[in-house]
Amino acid sequence: MSRPSRLALVLAFAAVYLIWGSTYLATRFGVAAIPPFLLAGVRFILGGVAFTAWAWTHDAERPTVRDWATTAGIGALMAAGGNGLVSHALQTVQSGLGALLVALVPLWVVLIDWLRPMGRRPPQRVTVGILLGFGGVALLLAPSAVGARQIDLAGASTIIVASFLWASGSICSRHAQQPRSQALSSGMQMLGGGGVLLVLSALAGEFRQMDWVGVPAGAWGAWLYLTVFGSIAYGSYLWLLKASTPGKAATYAYVNPVIALLLGYLLGDETLSLWMMGCSTIVVTAVLLVVSRS
Repeated sequence: MSRPSRLALVLAFAAVYLIWGSTYLATRFGVAAIPPFLLAGVRFILGGVAFTAWAWTHDAERPTVRDWATTAGIGALMAAGGNGLVSHALQTVQSGLGALLVALVPLWVVLIDWLRPMGRRPPQRVTVGILLGFGGVALLLAPSAVGARQIDLAGASTIIVASFLWASGSICSRHAQQPRSQALSSGMQMLGGGGVLLVLSALAGEFRQMDWVGVPAGAWGAWLYLTVFGSIAYGSYLWLLKASTPGKAATYAYVNPVIALLLGYLLGDETLSLWMMGCSTIVVTAVLLVVSRS
């Protein structure tokens, strides 16, 4: 692809840093009244339709069946497996903690790249970062394992699995053959992931559970915010994977938790203890060690 302008890079990083950091609290507000897979599925379907329609009106190529299969698979990993599971877990997990656990994505990326066939062993600094990051998460969750702190371990574990799926999708997105139009590729991924999420929603009986009349205005606002701005941030991240280096694109992982923790504390009435701040510092430092390699 042609060299992107500095303004485009600044806007894309701003979207990934600021918008994505705020979507955790918006998701928590949304899932308080709207079933999680339905919330995530509809936002990705609407975002996918908008991105795809824009691409086609700007003379993007028509995708092949293989393109649809590839992008749908990536969308299933990232939008459904990654975001969908996080949305489900944020019913019981604080938004700031959720963002901190998602920060494991760059660590998973390095591990997957290392353990795959013909994978490359990371340098010592990165290995230290990986151990430090997972150690920080273990310290954060350890008191809950013995009942000393109120962190839902099932929800936290779900987010850790989601971060692994998101990392897997990111690697596939970086190397898979997709449409040249980034808007089209992003839209197709959103449609694929959104479709999987709506199937999960139907299987979970969320359509029957949904009380459309009883949804408060705040939840509707959160849903709208996630649909519009969350889609912009998602598309910006996918664009940065190709327009910038993977390491720079991954820097969102140590910015998002800081923003999410602050917003959760200031606007979401979430706790921010010294223990959590200390463990957060360990995890963010670990992510910095890992992503700074590139």
